[in-house]
Amino acid sequence: MNETNVESIVGINQQTFKQKMAAYRHHPGSLVVLIVTILAAAITVGVLLSLIVYIVVKGVPNIHLSLFEWKYTTENCSMMPAIINTLLMTLLTLIIAVPIGVCSAIYLVEYSNRGSKFQMTLVKIIRMTTETLQGIPSIVFGLFGFLAFVIACKFGYSLLGGAITMALMVLPLIMRTTEEALLSVPDSFREGSFGLGAGRLRTIFRIILPSAVPGILAGVILAIGRIVGETAALMYTAGTSTDVCTGLLKPCRTLAVHMYQLLCEGKYMDAAYATAVVLLVMVIVINALSSFVAKKLTKK
Repeated sequence: MNETNVESIVGINQQTFKQKMAAYRHHPGSLVVLIVTILAAAITVGVLLSLIVYIVVKGVPNIHLSLFEWKYTTENCSMMPAIINTLLMTLLTLIIAVPIGVCSAIYLVEYSNRGSKFQMTLVKIIRMTTETLQGIPSIVFGLFGFLAFVIACKFGYSLLGGAITMALMVLPLIMRTTEEALLSVPDSFREGSFGLGAGRLRTIFRIILPSAVPGILAGVILAIGRIVGETAALMYTAGTSTDVCTGLLKPCRTLAVHMYQLLCEGKYMDAAYATAVVLLVMVIVINALSSFVAKKLTKK
């Protein structure tokens, strides 16, 4: 019996380059769309790479050990307090926003579709409100947080006020991504669980949510990126204190705000570029860790 080389097997729908070009001659519009798509992808990758190269070239030579001292001074421009404050701000924001966003998406997908007319109207209002919140500029959130939490609630410039404001900003993103992740779970999963006698609550937490974890974590990763890179909203709510935050009602400065302040002062441009490199690395590391966790949870 002749042995078959697996690498030599060609799919029946696989075309050679000449066959593809012949097909494009009959359908020139498809060729135009292909070229435009490739150009758009190349431009996107080129812009991203140019930004990364520019930041690395400008910032890496200016990274010194003095930038990572525990205490900030005008001599060392240490970013260590800002790094710690960024992690605290991100953690507290996710603690507030993720449960609310995930539970809201569960209600919209798993409960509202089988509700009364009033319930369906409420769902439309929730979705419209979510889409509206997603399009509001961050400076508006900052002004709202300043009036609501800094002045009205008398939090002052604080970690808590900044985290609540950021939670309002990323909540629509988490809701929409979680909703899409839940909708992507096949109805056969739900029907099979109900057929085995499981209730709706058990089905949601044992069947639906584990299947939707990758999509939910994708929304969380996007939210982390927005929290880490936000400046305007946090300047009005969390303040610009250079010390490590020691309480929920203490002011703090995140890494993005720290970089912005250094750029505005004009005297510490080298430290600002070095901060940009650290901020870029922090975002990449957080995204990589989140993706790793998502893969591990998916395998389970």
